[in-house]
Amino acid sequence: MKIEVYSPTIRRKEMDAVLTALVEDKIGPGEHAQHLVQIAKERLQFDYSLALRSPAIALFLALRTLNLEQGQGVIISALSPRYYKQVIEDLGLVPVYADVMPSSASMGPETIEAARSRPGGPVARCIVLHHTLGYVPDMAGILGLGLPVIEDRSQSYGALSAERPLGPAAAEAAAAEAAATQAPPEPPYPSGALTILGLEEKDLLTAGGGALLYAMSRRDAGVLRNYAELPPEYGLPDMNAAMAVVQFREASRNLEKRREIAKLYAQASLRTRHKRFVQNDTFEYNNYAFSLVLETGMKDVKAYAKRKDIAVESALEDSLMGAGQVPTELCPESYSLSLRTALFPLYPRLSGPDIEKVSKLILTLP
Repeated sequence: MKIEVYSPTIRRKEMDAVLTALVEDKIGPGEHAQHLVQIAKERLQFDYSLALRSPAIALFLALRTLNLEQGQGVIISALSPRYYKQVIEDLGLVPVYADVMPSSASMGPETIEAARSRPGGPVARCIVLHHTLGYVPDMAGILGLGLPVIEDRSQSYGALSAERPLGPAAAEAAAAEAAATQAPPEPPYPSGALTILGLEEKDLLTAGGGALLYAMSRRDAGVLRNYAELPPEYGLPDMNAAMAVVQFREASRNLEKRREIAKLYAQASLRTRHKRFVQNDTFEYNNYAFSLVLETGMKDVKAYAKRKDIAVESALEDSLMGAGQVPTELCPESYSLSLRTALFPLYPRLSGPDIEKVSKLILTLP
């Protein structure tokens, strides 16, 4: 049986939660969505959040809160999801494409400044920052540019240790150690004005669709509260929210499983000529995916993997650059990575034999 690249981690707990929501005879936005916001707040420590039907709606509302004028620019990575362009243009705004750092596939202060100062472009008034493949960019440097930042953490949940809750015994031991050493508490996550946490099929946490849009500060939360009375068609349905609640509760277990699998893959990749992206030291990589920047052709690697009954995909084919919607000469690093970055199966439901099979594939890549 072929090993697929993606598989949502849906276990019996998620199924039972969805069935419970269904038998309550009310599947639209309701109590389960409210419960999801409460659970998410414990992990993300935000001030206020909306549970919405899609990341596209979340981005639309986030941009609306900034009161941008028609024709103004919104800086986005050339490797952002395709829906970014549609939402930005639907609001009468102009996408300004920034290149990425080759070490992380993320925008950096330098690439943002280059896009911002590009001759003949619109005046850029904000940044929408996608954490591509789960890698968190240089948040302090980007926030230091002085533009409002809308952050998309759909793929990077778990990069902060506070989002990886410990079991009772471990938590008690950690608290005792912190008290003994007088260790300072973990610094707050440097966040943009508003943050999107997608809950789509290929996001790290899935609800089968939907998103949270949240504000960390009281000031930004006050702006977001203006949208508290949205029509129900904008809200996250309860059956999706019920699944997301379980996903948050099981996140620590799933993140640990991802870490274990990625460790084996990384050991195999060290014996190849292909390269991995690097997460900066401020955050811990959540192992959303295992990707390699190939030194050989993508076509050859896909064909080799297919003979082994393992799916390998282009990691960035669903991005704006991968879909051919960004001029390649504007963002050469993004273009190069979109052609050479391969994605290998990594998800908690992989069996031991499957993990071993993928590890051997990585080790023997052409």
